[in-house]
Amino acid sequence: MTNTQSIRVLIADDNAVVRRGLRMRLNHAEGIQVIGEASNGRDAVTIARRENATVVLMDLEMPGDGLKATRALAGPGVENPIRVIALTAHAEPAWVIQALESGAVGYILKHDMRRVTAAIEAAARGESPLSAGVAAPVIHEFTRRRTTDIAADESIGMLSPAELAAVTQLTRGRTSNEEIAAALFLSVNTVRSQLSSALRKTGLSDRTQLALWGVRRGLDR
Repeated sequence: MTNTQSIRVLIADDNAVVRRGLRMRLNHAEGIQVIGEASNGRDAVTIARRENATVVLMDLEMPGDGLKATRALAGPGVENPIRVIALTAHAEPAWVIQALESGAVGYILKHDMRRVTAAIEAAARGESPLSAGVAAPVIHEFTRRRTTDIAADESIGMLSPAELAAVTQLTRGRTSNEEIAAALFLSVNTVRSQLSSALRKTGLSDRTQLALWGVRRGLDR
């Protein structure tokens, strides 16, 4: 996306008050265009594809199943996936994990609406926005559930040490290029290049999947 292109956003929530509030907030955000609204999962998928949405704000509990809609737009194997940010009141790790495994690239709590503009911009840049306090519990839960035999997993060897270092920072909750660059004392461009290379080598489509890939292989330790 070039600097002159607007981020095309679809708001998908069954609560008209929430949709109205989000639209009012985003209408004042430079570089963001609200291209439509949906009140159920089926309409969200149809409108997002028809209107060529860049980012979808997806309520997980609306009729038509927000998770099912997320999988249809961004799940494994989907061609031309759209970047979905889950929008919900639930901070429990089980909810977050289910959303991320369905293909969502971000997870924003409804009481954290002040972050929604920055989250949309981050998602459009290829980053994985999470509400404060969500990342650490989710990573802990993935660690608890981990079943992969790390010693026998040779897939880590496909990444260079520099790429592994960048992915490790993702697994520790640092989702922006700037945060990772500061932690590793590198330039933002170098971090962006390393993560792009890691995505290409692992065959994953976004940084959220890459972070979960790293957690399953013990890189968060």
